[in-house]
Amino acid sequence: MADDTNAPLPNGEDTLPAVGVISQYVKDLSFENPNAPAVFQWQGQPQIDVGFNIGNEQVGDEVYEVSLKINVVAKTEEKTAFQVELVYAGLFGIRNVPEDQLAPILLAQGPAMLFPFARRVLADAVRDGGFPPLMLDPIDFGALFMQQAEMAAQQAAEAGEQDQA
Repeated sequence: MADDTNAPLPNGEDTLPAVGVISQYVKDLSFENPNAPAVFQWQGQPQIDVGFNIGNEQVGDEVYEVSLKINVVAKTEEKTAFQVELVYAGLFGIRNVPEDQLAPILLAQGPAMLFPFARRVLADAVRDGGFPPLMLDPIDFGALFMQQAEMAAQQAAEAGEQDQA
């Protein structure tokens, strides 16, 4: 007889893996325009630096918060045109998913679901600050996750070789 670990329990409880978005929200948003109104007289395009960070935390039984932190600084001639910091988060209900399979959900699929909304919030904040909307390019969070996993495996293998030497 085959082992069917996803079969419903006798009481009817569902044992299939399930992932769903419970809520999404702006957790923190800051827009700074430190050189206004002079900044609107400047000539030339600013240099725009964008930084990302992904975080996650278990906040309840089968509930995880995934957060995207996006920092944008626009500078021209060493003066800051604007700076935006956004933390956009979502609550995800995750049930019956093995512990070793949580990382791809929390670090790739969750951020991929949140990013389009965070991108819009960021573009609106920059536009509302008096600048053209900043439209971030799409990000392949799955490919980034795989790349980081490969790098971690390679570093672990190198560390193991050094320990044996």
